[in-house]
Amino acid sequence: MFGRTPKKSDNTKYYEVLGVSKNASQDDLKKAYRKAAIKNHPDKGGDPEKFKELAQAYEVLSDPEKREIYDQYGEDALKEGMGGGGGGHDPFDIFQSFFGGSPFGGGGSSRGRRQRRGEDVIHPLKVSLEDLYNGISKKLSLSRNVICSKCKGKGSKSGASMKCSGCQGSGMKVSIRQLGPSMIQQMQHPCNECKGTGETINDKDRCPQCKGEKVVQEKKVLEVVVEKGMQNGQKITFPGEADEAPDCITGDIVFVLQQKEHPKFKRKGDDIFYEHTLSLTEALCGFHFVLTHLDNRQLLIKSNPGEVVKPDQFKAINDEGMPMYQRPFMRGKLYIHFTVDFPESLSPEQCKALEGVLPPRTASQLTDMELDECEETTMHDVNIEEEMRRKQAQAQEAYDEDEDTHGGAQRVQCAQQ
Repeated sequence: MFGRTPKKSDNTKYYEVLGVSKNASQDDLKKAYRKAAIKNHPDKGGDPEKFKELAQAYEVLSDPEKREIYDQYGEDALKEGMGGGGGGHDPFDIFQSFFGGSPFGGGGSSRGRRQRRGEDVIHPLKVSLEDLYNGISKKLSLSRNVICSKCKGKGSKSGASMKCSGCQGSGMKVSIRQLGPSMIQQMQHPCNECKGTGETINDKDRCPQCKGEKVVQEKKVLEVVVEKGMQNGQKITFPGEADEAPDCITGDIVFVLQQKEHPKFKRKGDDIFYEHTLSLTEALCGFHFVLTHLDNRQLLIKSNPGEVVKPDQFKAINDEGMPMYQRPFMRGKLYIHFTVDFPESLSPEQCKALEGVLPPRTASQLTDMELDECEETTMHDVNIEEEMRRKQAQAQEAYDEDEDTHGGAQRVQCAQQ
């Protein structure tokens, strides 16, 4: 079967590592491993190498077939392939499967140190109001890191790696900066030599596909479905589609909707607002116009017979607003805000013609004699907002000058006392 009888090698080391005799029962092995593994677990400040040796010894001796080969031929026979190999499994996996969870509490924290979660990748996605009204599907091509298929994320052809000498396997370095005669600052940063992984790979052993990086770049096309009624700032998440990394739970790709400004419509929740200007004739005598909606439907907007529209008036049309998210057959309202464009001036003939059809002016209660006693005034146009800002600035300047004059004198007087 093997072509040759393997040489005998050390067959006592694994028993010594666990601290049991060669005729130890399976219960003895379990008790010894449990006690030693908890004591030497790296999360509890134990020796990582000792922890690895314990897992390797227990993996072999707890398997009857491997234990028989080890007892007869020793450690080298397992390394040469008899019994499925020895010590090739992750010591944290063995620890996890043995305890079925974490003996330290917290539901599996023994693995939490290694299984950190990768960062989410956030992408803004610009959409128009039409996109949010009608719904749209967009295909986007993205590049991301994926675990190298050739080395399965090990970075090496053999699957082996060495502890980084620069950071002693921690992945982090501490630098000290002198701030003053008796002050120093300690700063922690990822190790440059191993890029924060804590391991280095021999140049000759590097994986030819990923060049020891453990990941390769992959292009992926994601179809982003923007549903009807979605809001500005809403997120569309693709779980587990971010960059992959060894011993890391892959993060999500998140698209955040950013609505572009619309030239005619404004959205507020499920409602839409539309601005429309009427001439004075339309406001008084009636109007009709065509409104092109966000789905290109043509809506006829018209006033009722004899209706007068006042400046700054709002009117609403039910069920012509935005579709409600995940209830697209229900819609908000379409509000139309009317402004009235008054003429700049009227000729005397136009005034007479209007007076003949409009309600009469309010009758003056003053006699001619009383009118003669009144003083004449002249009105002029003014931008009231600009006027108020100017007055406020003048008042502030006057206040500042008063403070400089009286406040300064008072301070001098106080100092003389």
